Amino acid sequence: LAKLNLREMSVLWDIGAGSGAVAVEAARLANRGKGFAIEKSPSDIKNIEKNIKKFNAKNVEVIPAYAPDRLDLLPDPDSVFIGGSGGRLEEVLEKVCRRLVPHGRLVMNAASVENLSTALEVLKKNKWQKEITMVMIARSKTTGALTRFESLNPVFILSAWKIPLKAAIKGGG
Repeated sequence: LAKLNLREMSVLWDIGAGSGAVAVEAARLANRGKGFAIEKSPSDIKNIEKNIKKFNAKNVEVIPAYAPDRLDLLPDPDSVFIGGSGGRLEEVLEKVCRRLVPHGRLVMNAASVENLSTALEVLKKNKWQKEITMVMIARSKTTGALTRFESLNPVFILSAWKIPLKAAIKGGG
């Protein structure tokens, strides 16, 4: 959430919103802005609506869509979180690259190396800067008389932003 660089008036797209946790939590930080929770699953949409009510996130709107469908109807975002893409990651990222405002932030969780690789290719082609953090949880496991840790589901957190045009022309970043 911190990597989204949210401000009071931010416009957030939460793509593949799932439960809406990112959009709802972001609504507190961008309390004079607007969050759009884009989700295709009817059961997840119901959960998002419940969470909006439960946490009084009146500035979050649910967009029932299979991204990138219907993104053209939304205002340009300052921040974009991609939690899921339904197999259309490249299309979604290309749309985000065109629509994210200057100095905006993209944050994406990738559970697979393939999705991370696709994202890196699109960002490189569009001349964006990036930072990747890998996070994981590990649980202890007894092996004989010893205890070791076994990692569970590592996730890559990709944070990216546009290189200003002047810096891109000079070859900087």
